[in-house]
Amino acid sequence: MSASSLPSFFSMYQQLIALPSISATDPKWDQSNKKVIDLLAQWLETLGFACEINELESQRGKYNLLARRGSGNGGLLLSGHTDTVPYDANRWNYDPFKLTEQDGRWYGLGSIDMKGFFAFVLQVLSELNSAVQTRPIMILATADEETTMNGAREVSRFANLKPDYCVIGEPTEMRPVYAHKGHMSEVIRITGRSGHSSDPGLGINAIELMHEVISALLKLKEDFKHKYSNSSFTVPQPTMNFGHIHGGDNANRICGCCELHLDIRPLPGLSVDELYVQLHKATESIQKRYPGSVELISLHHPIPGFQQATDSALVQLAEKIAQNEAQAVNYCTEAPFLQELGCETLVMGPGSIKQAHQPDEYLSIESIKPTQEKLKSLLKSYCFEE
Repeated sequence: MSASSLPSFFSMYQQLIALPSISATDPKWDQSNKKVIDLLAQWLETLGFACEINELESQRGKYNLLARRGSGNGGLLLSGHTDTVPYDANRWNYDPFKLTEQDGRWYGLGSIDMKGFFAFVLQVLSELNSAVQTRPIMILATADEETTMNGAREVSRFANLKPDYCVIGEPTEMRPVYAHKGHMSEVIRITGRSGHSSDPGLGINAIELMHEVISALLKLKEDFKHKYSNSSFTVPQPTMNFGHIHGGDNANRICGCCELHLDIRPLPGLSVDELYVQLHKATESIQKRYPGSVELISLHHPIPGFQQATDSALVQLAEKIAQNEAQAVNYCTEAPFLQELGCETLVMGPGSIKQAHQPDEYLSIESIKPTQEKLKSLLKSYCFEE
């Protein structure tokens, strides 16, 4: 089989969008990504890639794919995730699983975040002469980036995966991203003792104790501004957001339990362990007064920040190809886990992050040709004879 056996670019895009592969913490939404993985493997084998598929040890029914072409060490790894976020059908004007062309746009769930990236890579590879490939090319497709990032956490299970360079195709409008913040989602649960509201001494009010915790966290949040700073980011300090709080069940009952859900975005280089120490300090006085009353629960494993040196060969090449200076962003990707492979790493892909996780997600048609040319330049620079 040859590159001519591949479907058209539009058809590949269409077929990827048509396969639901939602990842979610809610089991009612969560789905396997196996059909997407199998389809990508089929197309990549057509282009002469050897494919290996691993079911995740941490999550059965979810899969990673690694495709390799070329011998020797090093080479270029192009990586993306195969899952999408859930969607609200009432807010979509188009079928999320049918690629719809309208007003110069391709609409569909995953059109830019980020199934479409694989169609771009396949199309560009089909236009390059594999006979003059000089270094290994690897394509990685991961599971569950939108929730646990367990796929990226397990890439080391692929034997001898040691690329020189890695590009993650998240939507950046093909502008290179050399740094991003991490992500922690934590629950602080206060367990007091319920009782009749007419006599406060009968119980321990969890809401009142949570008030103390929030006061300590607000001070910690303010300390972030003075203790940590990175001017590369539009928001230069780590952020903390109180996203959800619930406690009690009735006005005339002493609240027995209160939960706060918070989000922390650490800067690159800021130890996640240090942040956990700070969170425990915020509840320390309550723990001493009421042993066992405070729990700190992670909604998912923490994702550290990411940074690649701006003077690295990959960043400098990407800036030249993109004709744009590399940037730091506040959202996070799989980059810190792939960087652990020992490769220079950056994030650069088609589409705008402003469209990610939005109803009527779309790719601008006018961006297709420039994106393909930039990806082709990247591949030619590292893996093909001129």
